[in-house]
Amino acid sequence: MNIAQFIKKTSLGLTALLFSSALWAHGGAAGTDTDQCKFELEPTHWIHYTAYQPHAFPAEDFCGNIPNTGTLTQLVFDYQDMKYRNMSVEFEVTKEPEGKRVYFQEAAKHKSGTVMLSLPEGVPEAGKYLIHITLVPDAGQGERLDAHMSFKAGKGQQMSRNELLLYSFFGFAGLYIVYLSHAGFKRAVDKLLAKLKG
Repeated sequence: MNIAQFIKKTSLGLTALLFSSALWAHGGAAGTDTDQCKFELEPTHWIHYTAYQPHAFPAEDFCGNIPNTGTLTQLVFDYQDMKYRNMSVEFEVTKEPEGKRVYFQEAAKHKSGTVMLSLPEGVPEAGKYLIHITLVPDAGQGERLDAHMSFKAGKGQQMSRNELLLYSFFGFAGLYIVYLSHAGFKRAVDKLLAKLKG
């Protein structure tokens, strides 16, 4: 197989990978089993979590890394289990490791299955935070169940794996076009590849 065929096949493979549904799934992986934006409230009962900073990043959602501090931050929770709609759920956000409370919402039932916590000033400083979600039983029926999910805030906008792959793909495609259209560049690449082989 010559170099041109190899590059062509590699380009087609990267294109297929780039546009596969598994790669673009939320959390960077297919299915909910590997979704990094959900956490277990009880065994086999999950809540999906998404964070937004609509003033700073109007068209983007976040999960484990929230780029800015001191700006409107919305934390959205979707119950993936219908039973939680009839249960009282309490939400709290704390700064770690000191455990300082930065947000609290008293226990309430959320019949729609979606809860949005709005932090008008976001979180006050960069660092690690913990979201506490507590199931509060009605009138002493059962025990409180507490689940946690952490996130980091204030590290700025980070490039996602999808964006990195997309830029890599276009960079590779551009080099391939130059390789095919510029004889001097093609000779230099072929010479380099021949050295690497032998």
